[in-house]
Amino acid sequence: MNYKVSKTLKDNKKSIIIIAVLWVFFTIVLVAPIGVAVADACVSGSFDFNIFLIQVFEEFLSFTSFTKIFSAQYIGYFFRTLLYFTIIYLIFTFIGLFRSKPKHEYTDIEHGSSDWSEGGEQYTILSKNNGIILSKHNFLPTDKRGNVNVLVVGRIWIW
Repeated sequence: MNYKVSKTLKDNKKSIIIIAVLWVFFTIVLVAPIGVAVADACVSGSFDFNIFLIQVFEEFLSFTSFTKIFSAQYIGYFFRTLLYFTIIYLIFTFIGLFRSKPKHEYTDIEHGSSDWSEGGEQYTILSKNNGIILSKHNFLPTDKRGNVNVLVVGRIWIW
């Protein structure tokens, strides 16, 4: 199970960086105006949806909300909105990462390659330096007892 988590994180390094950058971008562009609009809509004590709609569009167009959120009137609403946004964003992030996890341990390993062995395990059967060439660093020894038949797959150029 641990290989799935490590493989997912290894394969999605670029995606995780992009996700983090998008989170910062959406916090500035989306969460800050919504936090200011919610604070303005709750001035009377109850939430007024009409004031919220008017304020949210004004804040989206004016780009002044990021400076407003650090005042005492707006900071609480901003952090509450940021918390809700972050929770929803993390849920979607984990769903995306979960769907990109490998299905099994051998996902993305080329079939027929020597990637199946680690640390020289293949040299109990194969040779490092002489015999019939199988790949760059693997040779089938000709002095091996038993079956040394080789199937050659590929094109032979004769002309």
